[in-house]
Amino acid sequence: MKKSTFLGTLVATTLVAGLASASTLDEVKARGELVCGSNTGLAGFGAPDANGVYQGFDAAICKAVAAAVLGDASKVKFVPLTSQVRFTALASGEVDMLVRNSTWTFSRDNDLKLDFVAVNYYDGQGFMVKKDLGVASAKELDGATVCIQTGTTTELNLADFFKANNISYTPVTVSDDAEAQRQYLAGACDSYTTDASGLASARASFPEASNHIILPEIISKEPLGPVVRHGDDQWGDIVRWTYYALVAAEEKGITAANMASVASSTNDPEVKRLLGLEGGLGAMIGLDDAWASRAIAASGNYGEIFEANIGSGTNIGLARGLNALYTQGGLQYAPPFR
Repeated sequence: MKKSTFLGTLVATTLVAGLASASTLDEVKARGELVCGSNTGLAGFGAPDANGVYQGFDAAICKAVAAAVLGDASKVKFVPLTSQVRFTALASGEVDMLVRNSTWTFSRDNDLKLDFVAVNYYDGQGFMVKKDLGVASAKELDGATVCIQTGTTTELNLADFFKANNISYTPVTVSDDAEAQRQYLAGACDSYTTDASGLASARASFPEASNHIILPEIISKEPLGPVVRHGDDQWGDIVRWTYYALVAAEEKGITAANMASVASSTNDPEVKRLLGLEGGLGAMIGLDDAWASRAIAASGNYGEIFEANIGSGTNIGLARGLNALYTQGGLQYAPPFR
């Protein structure tokens, strides 16, 4: 290839990339609404309330992004997506971002050309059974029927686990969490397997939750997080740093309730940059300087969002565990705002 041709191709590629990186932000602003791919209904993570408004741990991330970009956390259209169509919907532009308990893997990142911008929940796959099955370990499920969502890492992990332990199973395939729960409760399968957080969410919604146990084995790593289209770098930065603003706020003790008083009294340079009082960080991602303040005000910091939706005080009752801040033995950690 001639040097001039190469340079021309490089410039063209750079221009296309530049246009692509701005497109989602421009479209969201022009539309006046963020379109967020969500679960079809997973209590505590993403599900409509009695008024049809989506609530939950994952839903709060979408609301924070809407607040950062549009100035209004309510300007979100939630699109419920099954596991089979979630990535296609994102790639095709049907949704602007996906926050739907989706696992970050090598093939999804590279082969599907998706960008997982952060991990908002460190999880692992588990098993739930009825108490009267008399099983205390997943290794005792030889010959069992297992309800499993198709098109998921869960499906692959299940096959690996049973093969590694030289035991057999019969899959009962389902399209989404709601169907899995119906089939399990109806007795169509002996066990229901998905992310352990999803099992806790499902059990909390069952009429007789105490009749169901989550077995002790965690058979995989499931880093769950927000996803955007590959190559849309500016949009990826906006979603990534909005999430990290929520984590940084918890690190700094900033809540939705005390943010105004912190802003007026702080001498911490990083807090000032985070809240847009100095540093001009917003311009670097195409937003104004108050973007992070609005994101935090939407539903609170990361810890507030966790506790309000899935924490120990809810019927789901999840401990922070790996999702505690790094200063408290967990893995949640925000890069510096500077």
